[in-house]
Amino acid sequence: MGISLGLVGLGSFGSQFAELFKRHPLVDRMALCDVEPERVRRFADREDWRDKFRPSDAYAAFDDICVSDLDALVVITQPWLHAPQCLQALESGKHVYSAVPIISVPDDDEILDCCDRLVSAVQRTGLHYMLGETTCYRPATMYCRRRAAAGDFGRFVHSDAQYLHDVDDRGSNLREVQRRRTTGKVGSLWLAEAQRYAGRGLVGGPMHYPTHSFSGPIHVMGARVARICAWGQRDETGDDYFANAYMNEVAFCRMSNGATARVAECRRVGHTGEETFRIFGTEGSFREDQWVTRDGWTALTVDDMRDVLPDEVVDAFRGEDGSGTYGGHGGSHAYLVHEFVDAVAHDRVPAVNVWEAVRYMAAGVTAHKSVLADGEVLDVPDWGDAPK
Repeated sequence: MGISLGLVGLGSFGSQFAELFKRHPLVDRMALCDVEPERVRRFADREDWRDKFRPSDAYAAFDDICVSDLDALVVITQPWLHAPQCLQALESGKHVYSAVPIISVPDDDEILDCCDRLVSAVQRTGLHYMLGETTCYRPATMYCRRRAAAGDFGRFVHSDAQYLHDVDDRGSNLREVQRRRTTGKVGSLWLAEAQRYAGRGLVGGPMHYPTHSFSGPIHVMGARVARICAWGQRDETGDDYFANAYMNEVAFCRMSNGATARVAECRRVGHTGEETFRIFGTEGSFREDQWVTRDGWTALTVDDMRDVLPDEVVDAFRGEDGSGTYGGHGGSHAYLVHEFVDAVAHDRVPAVNVWEAVRYMAAGVTAHKSVLADGEVLDVPDWGDAPK
């Protein structure tokens, strides 16, 4: 039996997921929601959408789609709206998928409060929350997850993880991303919110968007960051993008399993971009797409590292020309879509569940708190493990 699902937010990123969700064989019905009606019409007017989309399932207001009879909502809206909208969806009886991060605002305590409220909402309602963290379904992570499950790392020793994304990267220019997020009906609302935070003297930094870095070691090790200290570099050029906030932050971590980790989030770095990690164990290690043991190095291809998707899902996702099966961010999109839809359809806890998601966010927030305290070692809050 399939599910009914609504996709909220059809900007450049949300639109990339619309086709995959609609094509999934366990999705019987699709709804669309965006405050800009023309974004909905791009899909609603297509002949190939009429098998799963009906005109009454077009929405312009989040409040309205929340009170629909849909089973689940996929929230791919502005980062500062993620947590409030996901909480509203849960309270409305909907399973929910959230784009990353849980929320992105410059108030550390507000972020941690959102983490607490989301865990409480999932526990109280019995509904499922999944964070759409792309790193968890990149080929390297899937491979390391299988090796970890088999015990091939032995005891985990150390991990290096980094998300290096220069503000002027040609492939994904963050100034352009910011421009899009501060225009239109929703973007203009964020400008007022940003001024409110600035008036309180709050200083932001890249650790407020920490999921692409922390998720690698946390997800593969199955451990949380227990203690952390961090340092940062402020922008000193007067660049409006940073508004005197931190441009680079690097953290040093003690994991709950006794291992250590170094995690870097950098937005001003002369580099073409990197979302990678290395993990070292007593019996085996992974680095630069190679499995390493005392016997030598084994180079791995993308196909070696990827998990196998069900045949019917691959067939549904494949374009008419045979392309487009996996989607963006290292081919992670197809896996994210399948994991959420399958979890809802079979009423199981998704892999990147709320307990996992808050561990990524809490680590980043506490790292930023440490930066503000000149590297003070801090305990990282935790909400326990997902139910088995």
